[in-house]
Amino acid sequence: MNATRTLPATLGLLAMTAVWGSTFVLIKDVVARMPVADFLAVRFLVAALVMLALFPRHVWRLGRGGVARGLVLGAIYGAGQLLQTWGLALISPSVSGFATGMYVVFTPILATLLLRQRLPGRVWIAVVLATAGLALLSLNGLAVDAGVWLTLASAVCYAVHIVALGQWSRADGALGLSAVQMAAIAAVCLLATLPHGGPAAPPDRAAWLGVLYTALIAGAGAMLMQTWAQAHLPATRAAIVMTTEPVFAAAFAVAFGSDVPSWRMLGGGVLVLGAMYLAELAPRRKPGLPAEALHHEV
Repeated sequence: MNATRTLPATLGLLAMTAVWGSTFVLIKDVVARMPVADFLAVRFLVAALVMLALFPRHVWRLGRGGVARGLVLGAIYGAGQLLQTWGLALISPSVSGFATGMYVVFTPILATLLLRQRLPGRVWIAVVLATAGLALLSLNGLAVDAGVWLTLASAVCYAVHIVALGQWSRADGALGLSAVQMAAIAAVCLLATLPHGGPAAPPDRAAWLGVLYTALIAGAGAMLMQTWAQAHLPATRAAIVMTTEPVFAAAFAVAFGSDVPSWRMLGGGVLVLGAMYLAELAPRRKPGLPAEALHHEV
């Protein structure tokens, strides 16, 4: 795997994850004032319309097979978004961050079961380190209630999405595939609003700002970056890089004065960053053979 491509892909995923880390408290505030499905439907409908308007030719170039794969990916991701946000409405952002981050465990398991990949031992060590870091960052006791189960189910959806995207994404098709995924996510979320008559608009200016930020920056922009980056990174390494999300969430909380630094925050951040270094940035034992040669580039 070409290092000149993997480093920019890693940096892109880090930037995307930083944006995601900024949204937990914002989303919890918005869904306290409007239904979860309505928020997601409006958010992803805005993102889908913008992306389809910007990249119609790229969607056309995908062909039927590419569009079908994008729709499947988007449906999986949309289900994960609904489950995660329903869960977030019931539990604290910190516990939600940990439960969501469990995709770092589910991704290598699914890669092994579904793709018959043999993962290097240091990748499994990185998974353990990342999980321990997430727990230190996020947990002060964990009651396994409905919100946690919903969020864990969303983590499984995200893991499936990461594995499938790693198999189907190509750098030259990232724009079109991202747009199709966004359209499918919007459709899933719109369907979830049908029992109460379709989506309601955000109730106030602050809610609209939250919707637009999560739609355009944390939605369309992040999906585009993830789709491009996973054309250059194996699924498990991508998942480990993306576990930096709660590290960024904690950093934003401290920067804006809503939290204070603690040993748990520092220790968890060190473990997560150490896991990312071990899985992605550490020197390879065999320079001529990528540590993730098992990843099938299709």
